[in-house]
Formats: sequence, C-alpha cells, structure tokens
Amino acid sequence: METSALLLLALAGVAFLYASVGHAGASGYIAVLALSGFAAAEIRPLALVLNVLVSSLATWNFAAAGHFRREVFLPLALFSVPAALVGGMVSLPTQPLQRLLGLVLLFSAWRLSQPSPSLELPPAVPGPITISLTGGLLGGLAGITGTGGGIFLTPLMILRGWLVPRQAAAVSSAFILVNSLAGLAGLVMAKGSAALPAAGVVGPMALAVMVAGGLGAHCGSRRFPSLWIRRLLAVVLLVASGKLLGWLG
Repeated sequence: METSALLLLALAGVAFLYASVGHAGASGYIAVLALSGFAAAEIRPLALVLNVLVSSLATWNFAAAGHFRREVFLPLALFSVPAALVGGMVSLPTQPLQRLLGLVLLFSAWRLSQPSPSLELPPAVPGPITISLTGGLLGGLAGITGTGGGIFLTPLMILRGWLVPRQAAAVSSAFILVNSLAGLAGLVMAKGSAALPAAGVVGPMALAVMVAGGLGAHCGSRRFPSLWIRRLLAVVLLVASGKLLGWLG
C-alpha cells in the first residue's frame, strides 16, 4: 500500500491530538489506515508500532513535567502486561466486544464534556488490589483490540476521581507503552517476525507521528490547561468510539 502525503498528515493529526492527553493514537491510526485501504492483517501491527513510538514520547514528556504517579502505574502494569501479552496472541471475533466498548467510550465522552465542579480536587486513589485488577482487565482488552488500553483507562481514572487530568495522562501514557510492547510481542510470538510491518512502509509513518506526537505531548504536559485536557480527551473518545462502532471504517 502506497504511503501518501494525505495519509501521513492524517496520522500526524491523530498523533498530536492523542498525545496531548497522554495517549498514543492506536484507535485513530486503525481508523485512518482502514479508510486508506490497508489490509486488516497490516493494520494491527502498524498501529502497535506507532503506538510504541508515540507513547514513549508522551511518557517522557508527562513524567518530565512532574505528573507521573508511580504508585498507581506499578500495580496497573503488574497484571496488564501479561494480560496484554496473552491478548495479543489470540484472534477472536471481536466485533460484538468492539461495539460494546464503543458505546462505553461514547458515554465517557459525554460525561467528560459535562461541566465539573472542580478539575483539581485531591485525587482519591483506590487500593492496589483494585488498581491491579483494573490493569488486568484493560490489559487484556488492549491486547485483543490492538490498542494500548489507555483509551479506557484515562476516562476511568478521571471520572472515578483517582487522578487529576494531567496525572491520569501521565500514568496512561506509560500504561499504553508497556501494553503496546506486550501486545506486539504476543503478535510476533503467535505469527512470527513476518507479522511486523516493512521498514519502507512504517518509516515515513513513524517520522510523521513522532514529530506531531512529541509536539502534542509537550503541549498537553506543559501548556494546555486541565479543562482543555478534559475536553480534548472527550474528542479523542469520540474518534475512538466512532472506530469501534464502525462509523469510521
């Protein structure tokens, strides 16, 4: 499949928007690649590779800005990584699951768009068991759907009051990074290295998303107010729900 300038521009736009809220863009990349005519077998590994690159930049930016919460990330990763690895190894008829998740994300987008009494209330982090179980569930979903799982984790943490928006973005970016790596490893273990995208195909895409994603992560971690983060996240969730519900190809 030929890599056009329009395709690279669309991927860059997804990377900027998603990285500004601590995400990496997998659901957006999947939609863009599907609309561009890429085969289903090519889309999942491409999205995971781009996810790893952008989530690395987002993790560094949000952590460097002082928003990372290690005590939340570690129990999340404890169960999410093996669950994502297993999820990346299986191929299931996921359409009913994707439709359900799309409705969940649509509801979350609506909730995030509503006025909030305060975006900076002290976080109320739950116990490590609750966090670990949540990580296992979302890690499995990440591996099966070919995403990093942050699209589900960030709204959950914000709407449940675990963390304030920038802290949620920082934890989610690291969560997405480790789960994307695990999902990619599971895919390679199941299908071999031939499942990985060719360098000539992924190279231009990687450059586009890294430049745009790095800029988006910088703006989200240091420039955009918390209210902007919340509203941008609602937009990201609308894009992701559109993909999962089949509205974007």
